[in-house]
Amino acid sequence: MNELFTAEEINLMCIYDTSDKTALLAELRDSLLEIYDPEMRDIYESAIEKLGKISDDDFLEIGMFIADEFIEETEV
Repeated sequence: MNELFTAEEINLMCIYDTSDKTALLAELRDSLLEIYDPEMRDIYESAIEKLGKISDDDFLEIGMFIADEFIEETEV
């Protein structure tokens, strides 16, 4: 399931409550109203679109961890 989301999207989602898909979507949509950088808006919009297309069960299968932390831990 992680193949669906980019590292940037996962990192973005990790700064919000990832325990529930509905709550995460609401937080992302609310925050998007305050995002003016075009590249960041693209990441938000892409993550929101992808989250809206997956089931709650698929959401639970997403590994929510900051990509850099995972890379550093696996390289040791």
